[in-house]
Amino acid sequence: MLFWILVAALTALVAAILLYPLLRGAKAAENSRAGEAAVYRDQLRELDRDLDGGLITPEEADYARAEIGRRLIAVSAGEPGQAPKAARHHRFTEAFVLLLLPVLGLCLYLTTGRPDLPSQPLQARLDNPGNDVAVLIAKAERHLAEKPDDGKGWDVLAPIYLRTMRVNDAQVAYRSAIRLLGPSPVRLDGLAETLMAVSDGVVTEEVRQVLEQSLTLEPDNPRARFYIALSMEQAGRSDEARQAFEALAKQSPADAPWLPLVNDHIAMNGGAPAAPSAVPAVPGNPSALGNPGALGNPSQQDVAAAENMGTGDRQQMIRGMVESLDAKLSADPNNFEGWMRLVRSYAVLNDKDRAAGALKRGLAAFPAESEQRKQLLALASELGLTTEGSAQ
Repeated sequence: MLFWILVAALTALVAAILLYPLLRGAKAAENSRAGEAAVYRDQLRELDRDLDGGLITPEEADYARAEIGRRLIAVSAGEPGQAPKAARHHRFTEAFVLLLLPVLGLCLYLTTGRPDLPSQPLQARLDNPGNDVAVLIAKAERHLAEKPDDGKGWDVLAPIYLRTMRVNDAQVAYRSAIRLLGPSPVRLDGLAETLMAVSDGVVTEEVRQVLEQSLTLEPDNPRARFYIALSMEQAGRSDEARQAFEALAKQSPADAPWLPLVNDHIAMNGGAPAAPSAVPAVPGNPSALGNPGALGNPSQQDVAAAENMGTGDRQQMIRGMVESLDAKLSADPNNFEGWMRLVRSYAVLNDKDRAAGALKRGLAAFPAESEQRKQLLALASELGLTTEGSAQ
C-alpha cells in the first residue's frame, strides 16, 4: 500500500510541474493585456490634456482618439477567435497530463514491471542475490568486513571490482588475495590490468614487474606476454615489440580472440601478421598442445599431419589428444600441469561439463590447502566453471 501511495504522490507532483508553465503562461498573458489596456487609457487622458493645451487640433484629436479606442477595444476583448483556440489547446494538454500520462505510465509498469514481486529487506536480498552484481558486491564486502583475512573472498571480489571499473578497490582486493593466497597467473594478471587502468593503459615499471612474475609461474601466459610486448612498443622499441607479438601470434590458436589485436600491433610495428599454429592450443597456455614430449602433447608428425587436415578432421584429432591426456591423468592423477591443461582444453572445446568434471577430479587429487588446489580454483573462476560439490 505504501508503494502505491508513493506512486500517486509522485504522479501528482510530476503533473503539477508539467501544468505549472501552462497556468503561468495564461496568467502572464492576462497580465500583459491588462497592462496594455492601462497604457491606452493613459494615452486617452494625455490626448485630452494636449487638446486642452492647444497642442493639437480637434481633428487630430478625433483621429488619434479613434485609433487609440480601437486598440483598447482589441486588447480588452482579444482578437476574434484567438482566445477560444488557446483555451481548447490548453484543455487538451491539461487532460493529457492529468489523465493520459498517469494511465500510460501505469500500463507500461504493468506490462514491463513486476507488481506481483514481494518487497524484500536488504538481508533477504543479500541471502539470495541472484544475478544482481551490486548485491553480490555488497554481500562480499560485508563478509570481508567481518573476515578481512579470507583470501578466497578477496579472490572472488577482485575481478568483479575490475569489471565494474572500481580500480582502486580492485587493486586492494588483488593485493590482499596475493598476500593471503599467494601469487598465481590469474591474480597477477588481474593486478597488472588494474595498475594499467590507473595509469591510463601505460605499462609502467611496476606493471612490468608483476607481469614478469606471472610469466615465471606460467611462461606461455598469452595475456602477460601481450602486455610485455606492449610495454616494448610504448617504449619505442619497435623491433623487439614486433618480434614479441609475432612469437605470440605463432603460438596462438587460429580462433584465439586476442589474435586480431596481436596482428594489428604487428602491423603497427612494421611487420606482417604471422600465421597461427595449425594445432589449436588452449587459452592461458597457447603452446600447451604444441610442445612434443609433454603429457598428452602431439608429436612433430602429428603437427605436420594437422597442417594438411580439414577443420573437422583437425578438431577430431585435437579431441583425441585431449581424451588421451584425460586417460593418462586418470592413471597418474598427481600431474598438476596436466590437470590445468586438461581443464583449459575442455573449456576451449566448449565442453563445459567435461571441463567441470576434470576440475572436480583434479581438485580431489591434491590436499585441501595446497597451492595446486588454489591455482585450479583460480582457473575455474577465470573460465566460469562451478566448483559446487568439490571437496574444499
